Amino acid sequence: MKNIHDVGIIGGGISGVVIALELAKHKVDSILFEQEKSVVNGPPFCHLHAGGNLYPDISIDQCKVLMKQSIDMARLFPHSIDERPTFISIPKSETYEPYIIAQRLEDLVSYYKRLVTQDPLNEILGPPEHYYKAYSQADILALAEKPTVKRPATTDEWMTNTLKLVDHTKLKTPVFMVQEYGWNLFRFGAQAQLALNKTENCSLNTNTNVKKIKDVRDKNLGYNWEIQTKDTTYNVKYLVNSCGFKTGIFDESLALNPERLIEFKAAYISKWQPIEGLIPELIFHGKRGTPNGMAQLTPYCDDYYQIHGMTNDITLFEQGLVRSKNNSKQPKFNEAISKKLKQGWDISEIKRRTENGIALVSKFVPTFKTATVGGPPLYGAQQIPGDDPNLRVGEVSFPCKSYARSEIIKASSALTVAHQIIEKIQEEGIIPEMLKDDQHNDILSCISKTEIDELAETLAVQRGYPKALSRLVIDKD
Repeated sequence: MKNIHDVGIIGGGISGVVIALELAKHKVDSILFEQEKSVVNGPPFCHLHAGGNLYPDISIDQCKVLMKQSIDMARLFPHSIDERPTFISIPKSETYEPYIIAQRLEDLVSYYKRLVTQDPLNEILGPPEHYYKAYSQADILALAEKPTVKRPATTDEWMTNTLKLVDHTKLKTPVFMVQEYGWNLFRFGAQAQLALNKTENCSLNTNTNVKKIKDVRDKNLGYNWEIQTKDTTYNVKYLVNSCGFKTGIFDESLALNPERLIEFKAAYISKWQPIEGLIPELIFHGKRGTPNGMAQLTPYCDDYYQIHGMTNDITLFEQGLVRSKNNSKQPKFNEAISKKLKQGWDISEIKRRTENGIALVSKFVPTFKTATVGGPPLYGAQQIPGDDPNLRVGEVSFPCKSYARSEIIKASSALTVAHQIIEKIQEEGIIPEMLKDDQHNDILSCISKTEIDELAETLAVQRGYPKALSRLVIDKD
């Protein structure tokens, strides 16, 4: 075992593993600590957020950042991307108007065109001119008469299948079909773990809980931090805090005091009747935190569906959003949420919240009322740097020398953060100057689809979920 590592990374979530993989690409030595037995165990993600289409109130600048970051991540992890579109609509009960979505989508098309012009390999979401399509009331009535298509090949066919199930009379027009793709958590985790296990440049330590960090920067020891686990002390030159919602724990021990929010959320697994043709992800926008909060239905294989309902009795929780206080910079959840994170859920609450989600979706998809509980929730907590709960683009901060704090909010930001951290490590002279980062990593490219299929299924089953959740709805050759 090496006595000194160039970089120590605490936390093997999506940010930690991407940082480690990018360092390994440049043959930089690192050590990664993850307390669970596999990587990427944080809050669930199921789509790229390419363009922020699930957040109608964020700025167009944030939307563009999310689109660029999503494309970058999709290029690195193509075997985890489900290339099916997303149906986006606004119920008649809401004050929000479709023209606002239409204008944003037009802006995103222009931006996407620029990205593809800069690099043709950025055409991840299909041709820019086909990024979205709006459907008027007349369009809807015409398509509703067409037959179901088992495997849709065009935007109109996806819309036709959608209209067989959705009660469009409850929706404002136009409605939209957008090339916002799915992103499979289990497949991402599998590819990342396989790659880390194969590289000689990263020491992956799972089942390892970091107990303490000691600052020795003033000791002239040839390293700056001592990372203490139960049995061993590891010495590193540069420290990356990638602990997600727990980043404040180590900040406190190092007398660093940034403000932050943390939020607990959950998505629910349902099993529904077999239907004749594939459907896209379905979004019915509504005001967050109200009884009419956004409803989201994400299709998986074998008739499983994931539900988000942005209400306090489904995805959101009373006291689920908490902020740091003067006497503690690590926000603390109440006892009920802490119990979920540490010990799991009561079966009765799983049933109640899943059924609440089914009822919410059934307002717009009437036959979905026959769905049942399909498995345990996907859940976790995320950090939000600062004090703005509407922030969706987080990055990284450098509160002191030789220390970085990853502050991603969305999974798609992980590569951006990795590049920012590597640039800072180079500035400090800990690693040599490198060539400009590109959107390719040979360590990831050498992992086969078969390997990913096998480990992704294993990870899903190990964590108590149906193995169908590890597969893509539209499989890739």
